[in-house]
Amino acid sequence: MTMTQSNKLTTPPIHPASPGKRMAIGAGIGLILISLFLLSVREPNPGWGKLWMIRPLLIVPLAGAIGGLCTYFISHFQKQFGINKAIAIIVSVLVCLIGLWIGFVLGLDGTLWN
Repeated sequence: MTMTQSNKLTTPPIHPASPGKRMAIGAGIGLILISLFLLSVREPNPGWGKLWMIRPLLIVPLAGAIGGLCTYFISHFQKQFGINKAIAIIVSVLVCLIGLWIGFVLGLDGTLWN
């Protein structure tokens, strides 16, 4: 008869949402925003080419995903260093908005953003 000692200590996860989930949410927000913006274009300039929508549909969700990853890291540092949660949320929102704006500029450069 052998006795084994088992430690069943569990620690709660630091992050309730994984970085992949936050990136998917950010990419989804970016895709929805750019799709709504592009659907408002009735007659695109023929000089833009046939597939002019592909670039913004790729770049803006990518920028949103990077913004989601930034929110993950900001919340990690907020918990690790004990920064006020309200400040961390405000910084996260600002980083995401700036990232999406830069994504819009890069995605629409040469077409709708002249």
